[in-house]
Amino acid sequence: MSTQTVKVEFPGGKKVNARVGNFLIQTDQSVKAGGEASAPEPFDHFLASIATCAGIYALGFCRSRDLPTDGLDLSMVCEGDTKRKMFTRMSLQLTLPRGFPEKYRAGITRAMELCTVKRHIMDAPEFSVELLTPEG
Repeated sequence: MSTQTVKVEFPGGKKVNARVGNFLIQTDQSVKAGGEASAPEPFDHFLASIATCAGIYALGFCRSRDLPTDGLDLSMVCEGDTKRKMFTRMSLQLTLPRGFPEKYRAGITRAMELCTVKRHIMDAPEFSVELLTPEG
């Protein structure tokens, strides 16, 4: 079993940052929620992780076949249930480059379906919360 640790920091205000390896991912809350809106909110990073994961699979598909990527564009449209305040549908909309070969359309779709983030949502991990106390 492999492990990965994400370290969370609380730099002040409503900012909550995460260290993943050598990278710092910054978050903040909107002004309306008491933050400074200095960085995306945590949920924005969640949405971006889905879209960018699908994007890297689409890009990798094209590059591995020497297909053009000029004009490749990806958007994710999220539709939700306002009562539950939850998204119920996320649609990845990939604009293919001009002249993209018809024979690769199904393949690039299958590649995007391999997105690791999406797979973790579809086969959700178990979550637990452990409370620790400082030593000494």
